[in-house]
Amino acid sequence: MFSRMSIKSAGKDAAQMARLRAALDAADVVVIGAGAGLSTSAGFVYTGARFQKYFSDFADKYGFSDMYSGGFYPFPAPEEFWAYWSRYIFINRYLDPPKPVYEDLLALVKDKDYFVITTNVDHCFQKAGFDKKRLFYTQGDYGLFQCSGPCCQETFDNEDRIRQMMAQQKNMRIPTALLPVCPHCGRPLTMNLRADQRFVEDEGWHRAAQRYADFLRARQGQRILFLELGVGYNTPGIIKYPFWRMTAENPRAVYACINYREASCPEEIAERSIVIDGDIGEVLDTLLDEAGCSDGL
Repeated sequence: MFSRMSIKSAGKDAAQMARLRAALDAADVVVIGAGAGLSTSAGFVYTGARFQKYFSDFADKYGFSDMYSGGFYPFPAPEEFWAYWSRYIFINRYLDPPKPVYEDLLALVKDKDYFVITTNVDHCFQKAGFDKKRLFYTQGDYGLFQCSGPCCQETFDNEDRIRQMMAQQKNMRIPTALLPVCPHCGRPLTMNLRADQRFVEDEGWHRAAQRYADFLRARQGQRILFLELGVGYNTPGIIKYPFWRMTAENPRAVYACINYREASCPEEIAERSIVIDGDIGEVLDTLLDEAGCSDGL
């Protein structure tokens, strides 16, 4: 449908910011599509000082230099695997991000008719106060286990077990008694993250997917701002390409992309697109200040 050519990012200039403010004010509906760049802007970075603070022992032993790489390491024992992953889940799911980027986003859209679709799995939207029934987490949740088989389409809350693993691990291992197993078949439990065909889409996932589909269907033809934040090209078919298509199909819609070094849009919808190359948190903070609601919620 779209050509391969896309307009270059206009950068965080005054004209683009003015267009974004106007589009947000004029919109009847805001559909937010969020990727990893949003959480990165909020301070959930997987490298550098944050990695060293929590994983220096693993880095020294195995030589990887970021959390993401460590997540794929073939640890020699499940006790060590879960020592690593319990830290990973704890700091990226049960701790709050260092910066109030999600709270700022909510302050901008809380009085709008909004919905969020995200590939993020860190639960930051709900922690910031977004309405749970207006969220669709497509790729899973760090806060859930699933059977590794899987033997069932069911997920299990993991907070208590993760906190126990954090408290009781020693020498980069957890006690064997804390290894999570499926209550139905006894297989090891694993993270509810979309990595292959074994990803469990439980009842809650399907309800959220249906709410998102119903939301879009009921608002066809309205003045919609498709606000894409920090979405890359790893899985463009989930957010980016559908946002482009829905903008093209609705002459009253506007597409906005805010992303650091990856902000662009197809030429076919360029006249109704806003592209801002910059830090998402800084852009949202500027919008709040100019809207007179810098005190947040």
